[in-house]
Amino acid sequence: MSWLRALKATSRSGLTVERRPLEPVIAARAALGLALVVGFSLALFGPAVAASSAFGAFQAAIATFQRSWRPRPTLALASGASLAVSTFIGYLTGAHEVLFLALLLSWTFVSGLAWAAGPTAGIIASSNVAIMLVTVTLPTSVATAAGHAAMIFAGGVVQAALVVLLPVRRWGAQRDALADALAAEADYARRLRHDPVAPFDPVPLMTARSAAAVTPRQARRRPAELHGARGLAERIRPVLASLADPAVGVPKEGPERDRVRELLAAAASLLDAAAHAIRHGEPVTLPAPAVAVLRTPDTGRILSGPARRAALRLAALLGDVVETAEPRTETSPRAATRTRPTLVRLAPVVAAKMRAELRPDSPVLRHAVRVSAVTAAGYLLGVVLPFGHGYWAPMASVMVMRPDFSQTYARSVARFGGTLVGVALATAVVQGADPGTYLSAALAVLSAFGMYLLMRSGYAASQVFVSAYVVFLLAMDGAGLTQTVRDRVLLTLVGGLLAMLAYAVYPAWETPRLRGRLADWLAAVGRYAAAVAARYADPAGPACPDVREALLDTRTARVAWQEALDRATHEPVRHRGLSHAAAEQAEDALAEFGRVAMLMEAHLPERGAPPVPAAAALAEALRRATERGAKEVRERREPQWEDLRETVAAWSADPPDHFLLHKGSVLLLEALDEVTVALTASTRAR
Repeated sequence: MSWLRALKATSRSGLTVERRPLEPVIAARAALGLALVVGFSLALFGPAVAASSAFGAFQAAIATFQRSWRPRPTLALASGASLAVSTFIGYLTGAHEVLFLALLLSWTFVSGLAWAAGPTAGIIASSNVAIMLVTVTLPTSVATAAGHAAMIFAGGVVQAALVVLLPVRRWGAQRDALADALAAEADYARRLRHDPVAPFDPVPLMTARSAAAVTPRQARRRPAELHGARGLAERIRPVLASLADPAVGVPKEGPERDRVRELLAAAASLLDAAAHAIRHGEPVTLPAPAVAVLRTPDTGRILSGPARRAALRLAALLGDVVETAEPRTETSPRAATRTRPTLVRLAPVVAAKMRAELRPDSPVLRHAVRVSAVTAAGYLLGVVLPFGHGYWAPMASVMVMRPDFSQTYARSVARFGGTLVGVALATAVVQGADPGTYLSAALAVLSAFGMYLLMRSGYAASQVFVSAYVVFLLAMDGAGLTQTVRDRVLLTLVGGLLAMLAYAVYPAWETPRLRGRLADWLAAVGRYAAAVAARYADPAGPACPDVREALLDTRTARVAWQEALDRATHEPVRHRGLSHAAAEQAEDALAEFGRVAMLMEAHLPERGAPPVPAAAALAEALRRATERGAKEVRERREPQWEDLRETVAAWSADPPDHFLLHKGSVLLLEALDEVTVALTASTRAR
């Protein structure tokens, strides 16, 4: 993609306003917390302290809107405390340009590295740096700086207290994640009726798994219906695929296929009913036709062999899902809970992740270097330029910069467009109507409510209200009244342009790393297939920890590949050995490889069943072939699968005594050959 096309695409993406469900009650609660803090601070301490405390409450509320499974009060307190510390230390060094610049560089560098811990930590850290640039200008002495820091933290405490006192949809995010996973399974079942080898997106299951991990305090209060259904949904997926796939034994047409379609439709209806019940905390309303389909004895007369076993297992699993989804008064047992570390115990883990990114090829390290250099340059430009209140430039830079190209450029355009509208309207009101202290405070709270309400509708829409909020808040004390719309917009434009220029000069392109991402996925899915095959030689039943862990690693690697491919699609970089067509073909082949391995997992022998000794050779061949193949993909060579090919060829005359093992090994080899075809064409095209 050329630079011109990339800029057009990112600009269009940044200015897009998405139609998302609004959450007015949650937005009103956040605005109420802000109003309480501003009103109390104005009455007791005056406009300057009120502005500081308002920034603390404002940022703490933003933290509670982030996609995180931690308790919202914890996020609000962490945000308020970190911003308070940033403001106080920033003020102590503010009188010395060199010291403050050194602090700004180090603080911004750390905030850039915080993306290693995830987007929530990265967004909160970046926002704290941006707001600190404003709040350090408000105090007039060390004592008042300490008071401002205390009030900023108090703003976080107020927002945390409101989340506890005025709860809105307790466990709502966790309910939605689990319901989305069940709904995705239902959609998968419906698609299998028409396409027996339809793909499945594992992201909803991965999200539900992440949401299922709770802190010890959360574990004591989690509703029972949020415990167990996710595991059942994951066990249902391979059963659905096994029931539908013609490779397992059901013909593509005929009475058996018609019966399979009926079972898949019934499964989809029951999964949707369970998803609705979990999402809303209501009893499960079972659709009578679906229940009748699953209970009819015709299944045993029409289906036979593996298909019949899959149908019976599906009916049992669906019954467990429906029973688990029923709301109950007791909470889930702690013994079976996946625990999430507290923030205190998480600190060394985050520090270790940040240290791990201190390597030359790390995109997170490159982001940290870019954002710290750009923020410092924006701050110095703001000091030199004759506009006053030069923090608008570095504030814009640090808020728009992200570790990847498309988000940075899209947010830069959106920031400028939103600021242009928001600053123009707010400055016109302030300079034309002279609203005064209390009316300015009210307008700031109203602007914050608009931002909270439209936060998920697009960055440009939210920035209109963020810019107006800052203008109205500073107008309470008369700060910035002499700064014109032109000054603020120009400084924002400078910050956005610096951010865009920095990525062009010091990029972290995803395109050259696509082969590495593909190799990671190949190695992971190879370990998964090998673990499945090994359990035919050493039967341990469907619940095998090693198979389970290998499957989770495969999902993680697949999602990492897909995210990298999405980012690379919008980059103005010519491909280096992996074209878009080759990437798509290789992705389809590895997805098919994983699907075949999943079918084999669906028919793992029960514990104590007679072993299939030949499966051990298949497992070892899969492991060696995919490990060597992954290495060859990284080194831009054509991967070969001789170990697996020799094993499959040796079985041609005397295949193992299992209905799926030989057939599955052939399908696995065919999928890997497709990977070679895709990468061979790409290699020769270089």
